[in-house]
Amino acid sequence: FEVNLPQTVQVKKGSCVTVPCSFDIRSEYNGNLNDTCEARWVFNPSLTPQLTETNPVTGILTRKNCTTTFNDMQPHHNKAYNFRLECKNDLKYTFTNKKVIFKVTDDFPSPTLTPSTLTVKEGESVSLTCSAPAPCLPHTPTLTWTPTMGDIHETIQENQDKTKFKTSVLNFTASQHHHGQKISCTAAYKKQDGSPDGSFTTSLIILDISQILHSSNCIKTSNQLNCSCETVGNPLPTTHWYLNGQPVDQSSQVVVTNEPLNGSHDRDLSTLLCFSSNSFGSTSKQ
Repeated sequence: FEVNLPQTVQVKKGSCVTVPCSFDIRSEYNGNLNDTCEARWVFNPSLTPQLTETNPVTGILTRKNCTTTFNDMQPHHNKAYNFRLECKNDLKYTFTNKKVIFKVTDDFPSPTLTPSTLTVKEGESVSLTCSAPAPCLPHTPTLTWTPTMGDIHETIQENQDKTKFKTSVLNFTASQHHHGQKISCTAAYKKQDGSPDGSFTTSLIILDISQILHSSNCIKTSNQLNCSCETVGNPLPTTHWYLNGQPVDQSSQVVVTNEPLNGSHDRDLSTLLCFSSNSFGSTSKQ
């Protein structure tokens, strides 16, 4: 006679919880495992049935599935319980090889957000994952991303002890507008005791969106150009001016004339080039 149970299950006060459970019995009792059998959850040493006020819903015992959902859990349920099988025949047994401990609390862990920091280049695909415990299968937490953007895909996954957690994956393409953006994921749990639903938030700062944007403007007079070149980027770009392929300045503004150098012909101001670069890339404009 053996039962498989998680050691502990954590549940928000006033919410439901699903305890994954399966069992096995000696082969000579298989014929006694029928529709008359009922599940009991007892607190040793008294073996008095407990958790009856939670309106438990149990799986199909004839398939040796004792997974049970308990509703409206409260702090007085914080005990260790054994599973007991009671049939209207000779099959009556308390499985003592394992017990489950309930931890009913409002101090629930915040969802986990991965990666915790992020450095990407503009135009790259970004994938963020938010995970939160899903202690009650009929009412899994609602995971909400703020701000809303990109595509979202949700799944229910299983821990090694058969307890569940919910994941939400947010996919989007990084742009300069996301630099320094705070992205949060909220997990909301449904309450059954009339108290407000519990919500917890964790945040991520996108630290570094590498990009470079470029614009320039020139005012022309009879023999000179007064030009400005604005470059916005992360990391901070450097700016160089070139005329006829030769460097003339290293600033955001430049004034050049078409006066000849060393007796040569007038300089062609149309070749004036603003060149900006950072570790992400470079851009230029005449």
